[in-house]
Amino acid sequence: YAEGSSNNKYLEIYNADDDVVYLGDYSISTCNGGCDSAMCFDFINNVEFSNGTVISPGDVYVICHGSSDDFILAECDQYFTYLSNGNDAMALTQLSTGGIIDIIGDMGDNPGDGWDVCGEGDTKDNTLVRIASVTEGNEWTVSSEASTCEWIVYGNNTWDYLGSHPHDGD
Repeated sequence: YAEGSSNNKYLEIYNADDDVVYLGDYSISTCNGGCDSAMCFDFINNVEFSNGTVISPGDVYVICHGSSDDFILAECDQYFTYLSNGNDAMALTQLSTGGIIDIIGDMGDNPGDGWDVCGEGDTKDNTLVRIASVTEGNEWTVSSEASTCEWIVYGNNTWDYLGSHPHDGD
């Protein structure tokens, strides 16, 4: 996940499984600046994937803003204009049920500029990289707590890890 300067934004989906993942079964659901109703997405299935779109084992699928830097665009698999400004909850959801597979942010009130990430920064103007030992999604309150942290927080416009996974950081 990156919320960089201007339109330099992206969201990655990593397949940690040994099997191909069919993205046509999933979507990205979002809230804009907090959720209008607690625990309900403002935009259900906001990003859908074409049938036949897959992520191979160990591969990463990148959703980016279409006006991102050329470095990001070179890794981009799908464009989406309304990526987070740091305070928008974004979740990988199961298309048929709406069940949350993984989420960045909280489905409550607007957090202001962004949510705290592991006491190391926040979701505004930073890049978040999941640590290598994390192989499945989690609740934001678990993944972003300092004691159970699942993220490495990098500064604005850090794209060194874009398009690949896993990483343990520098």
